[in-house]
Amino acid sequence: MTSFKFVTILSIVLIFIFCTNNNAEKNLKNTMIVKGTIKGLRKGTLFLQKIKDTSLINIDSVTINGKPYFEFNTPIETAEIFYLYLDKEDGDSLNDRILFFGEKNTIEINTLLNTFESSAKISGSKNQELLQEYQTFNRKFNDQNLELMKSKFLAKANGKNKIIDSLQIKIDNLLKRRYLYTINFAAQNANENVAPYLALTQVFDANLALLDSIAFKMTQEVKSSKYGKEFLIFLEKRRKIEISN
Repeated sequence: MTSFKFVTILSIVLIFIFCTNNNAEKNLKNTMIVKGTIKGLRKGTLFLQKIKDTSLINIDSVTINGKPYFEFNTPIETAEIFYLYLDKEDGDSLNDRILFFGEKNTIEINTLLNTFESSAKISGSKNQELLQEYQTFNRKFNDQNLELMKSKFLAKANGKNKIIDSLQIKIDNLLKRRYLYTINFAAQNANENVAPYLALTQVFDANLALLDSIAFKMTQEVKSSKYGKEFLIFLEKRRKIEISN
């Protein structure tokens, strides 16, 4: 073999290796790995799910038989909500689902069989951390609202109209506080995909100017994400409706 042919073949091989490594690296960057353990589980099927066109679909599944470990590898474009759904295959109709924010990263989820959803510890996602922070405050609002609703129900049962009116004012004010908290939280974290997600799912019927304040602060990367695009389209529809009215 001449030296020229050898150099040519070597160059082709090196180019092939370079392209293969680049593609592998690119695919890795666009992949979400979800792994973890379900302590106490001996047999069952775990499904990775997400919402597509308003329907909850299965993306992947893994059968657990003996060892409670699992791992999923799935392509992902931008951060979005996923679910882990457990079919325990034990005749119990009560099966559980964990909601989490997925990202181009390794997401670790460790939980217990008997308290599958409530015991879940999730790491590896900045958006998940922010979502959990929001959910902690939101639960407090919900608890306060439930107490006020109970008091209002008792007041109605006893015919105490003045107390009913006072409680309704407190309920309305609490709702306003929740809306303002959510909007401020989203605006303060507008560099993450959790911002448009919360706007779309929690305060979609808020004043348009308040929603615009979230969109204005969103980074270009967030605007180009799944929820960012959906949020901007939603705002345009809201504007057209309000103009026509």
